[in-house]
Amino acid sequence: MLPERLKSLRKEANLTQKEVAEKLGFDQKSYSFWENGKRNPKNVQQIADFFNVSTNYLLGNTDIKSKNLETDLNKTLDTVKSFDGKPITDSDRETIREILKRRQREREQKENK
Repeated sequence: MLPERLKSLRKEANLTQKEVAEKLGFDQKSYSFWENGKRNPKNVQQIADFFNVSTNYLLGNTDIKSKNLETDLNKTLDTVKSFDGKPITDSDRETIREILKRRQREREQKENK
């Protein structure tokens, strides 16, 4: 998933591999290896920051690009309480996260039609 996301984000930014590599402080060969899935970068956060996306998006853990949306979701889930006033379980957090991700994908599909 990472190679596809890197290539897609680079193309959306209208940049070459060399331009991205230079801006990140790497050589073009290293970046090419990442895009081609031959190696994984050790500095995923730096790359996510450069493209202004979350590391979860970059790694394929979510389809939500926005770092802010992911951060907001985490903050919200941290404050959610169950009906008895206790914090929700990790299992419930994941269920809520999956429902929201599915809903986001549905919205994006509607927008792309």
